[in-house]
Amino acid sequence: MDVVRRSALAGLLCAGFAGFGGLAGFATASPARAAAGPRPPAALLGDEVRRLPTSRKVLALTFNAAWDVAGIDTVLAELRRRKLSATFFPTGEFAEAHPAAVRSIAEAGHGLGNHSYSHPYFDDLSTAERADEVRGADAAIRAASGTEPLPFFRFPYSSTTAESVADVNDLGYAAIEFSTDTNGYLGPQGGMSVDKAVERAVDAFAPGAIIQMHVGGNGSGVVLDAEALPLIVDAAVAEGYEVIDLRQFLEAAPAGR
Repeated sequence: MDVVRRSALAGLLCAGFAGFGGLAGFATASPARAAAGPRPPAALLGDEVRRLPTSRKVLALTFNAAWDVAGIDTVLAELRRRKLSATFFPTGEFAEAHPAAVRSIAEAGHGLGNHSYSHPYFDDLSTAERADEVRGADAAIRAASGTEPLPFFRFPYSSTTAESVADVNDLGYAAIEFSTDTNGYLGPQGGMSVDKAVERAVDAFAPGAIIQMHVGGNGSGVVLDAEALPLIVDAAVAEGYEVIDLRQFLEAAPAGR
């Protein structure tokens, strides 16, 4: 971080603190993506996406949801206050365990991506097993949210291979990863703080940056990303960035399909 950025960030920080039931059966379920729904453009296929294909000073906020719901109310309230949209990536198990939380995300107008059903390492799975994970999550998120999930998939542990990305693409999903993870989910016990989470986000600011955060923590009840969110947004605005919705990068399916 350069001196000017550190100085601006320090001011923002000071101002801020002032105030499974099993996958059996999903393999024969309907395809993960509806042919008539919005789909990823070619620019988002063929490889993992760690930065959006744009030269504009825009960035996207994303949140994974695989554990607890401790930070969801705070995150949704801040996004509502700022009139911002984010994309949430729940697992299928999370959607089944916390359907009210997933529905609240959808009702607030945010997009819901797919983070697998049970959060395994996709490197260790066959093509059929990967499809089971994606379809199982899709079904669970649909049931919990009452809406159609987005054609965006985020790999558990951000562990990708060319083969697994191709498998996900074949199911109709773009592999949306991230430019940086704030690591706020590690919590104070993992050596993280709000300041460090914000700094990791700000260091990654660039046109098309994708910031990954989490709605839960490590079980301590402290959700650093929820606390860091307003400071990250303040820093983005101060540097002339616009927070955008990943759905801007989708395109309609061809007419007649």
